[in-house]
Amino acid sequence: MSFRSLLDKTTTLLKSTLNNATPSATKSLTTATFNSSNTTTAATLETLFPRVTPTIDGPNCLEDCASCTISYPRSFKINSEDELYGNIKPWTSHVLIATGKSDWARDVTTEETGSVMMALGSNRDARPKNGRMMISASNMLPPKEYDDTSSEDIHNRPTTVLVLPSFTFVEKVTPNDVEELVRRFVDTPPPTRPSSSSSSVNRDVLNGDTTFPDTAPPSNTVSSSNSAVPTTSEKEESFLTIDSTPSPPPPEKLTSRPCPHAYIILLCSQSTRDARCGQSAPLLRREFERHLRPLGLQRDLDDDEHREGGVGIYFISHVGGHKYAANVIVYRKEDQQAIWLARVRPEDCEAIVKFTVLKGKVVHPGRQLRGGFDRGRGVTSW
Repeated sequence: MSFRSLLDKTTTLLKSTLNNATPSATKSLTTATFNSSNTTTAATLETLFPRVTPTIDGPNCLEDCASCTISYPRSFKINSEDELYGNIKPWTSHVLIATGKSDWARDVTTEETGSVMMALGSNRDARPKNGRMMISASNMLPPKEYDDTSSEDIHNRPTTVLVLPSFTFVEKVTPNDVEELVRRFVDTPPPTRPSSSSSSVNRDVLNGDTTFPDTAPPSNTVSSSNSAVPTTSEKEESFLTIDSTPSPPPPEKLTSRPCPHAYIILLCSQSTRDARCGQSAPLLRREFERHLRPLGLQRDLDDDEHREGGVGIYFISHVGGHKYAANVIVYRKEDQQAIWLARVRPEDCEAIVKFTVLKGKVVHPGRQLRGGFDRGRGVTSW
């Protein structure tokens, strides 16, 4: 049997398996492998994430919070005319580096000397292979060793990194560890939910979309150009004599643990890029916490190890579009979603908690949704 025939039979068998699978099994299959070639672009902003509707979500779902007493300064002016949806760069992963600060040098990847952010931005060998990686400094608390490291040993200063959307904390990462960080936790993130043994199957193969180029076998199985074409038996013998001994993996130093939060809210707080970000982030955090606390979902910065579930709220560095402040990115662990909102005001926080954080719906997509992705359905805004 030829190699092509074998692949065709395998594809047919996998398609049959998928067609007979339960919905939950199908979902685990389609979410197992995620990269830019495995996704489709949502035709409209409302096909990416559902919007709230009064008939389903109640007659008051579109109203601003009536009990909100927080407001932005009168000088807080933003661009409210531009169309937002889809005007962002694609991204497949997001790394948050703990610094214990809420404001940073203007460009954290070029000006925060000796930081993991700078190392990730400058080391070409730390570029992810599965798409664009967003790099953000954050106010997450670094380990004790972070402040104890001398200035002479700044490149060995360890900190904590949160990798999203896999919700994985990586411990004691130094600037010298960024290649391992990307290789182990960004390119091949740990699984976020239990999956069946077949969940590693590539969705493109299941859909029959994969093409198999007519590439030559490895060089040690092909005779030189001056030799005669090998017979079938010679080819079989050639493949049998391939050295299958795997190369030793690079040494591994970093350790990880699951992030216990069910949801993450990220608020741009970098006033060195724009004063509006520095003004809006603490006000929004107060208002988000006010609505999360009665639900038992509010978590403090030092709760990342102690309580399962809940919502973690972090300040992060510039993500782009400060003229549309406030920028808010919501990550939802179970559904593997990233929902990027803009023009968020304190009176929006109650509805964002009730519908966006907890249900994956958008209240005002036309004026607030910038984009994002839904890995469960393989849909993006780009």
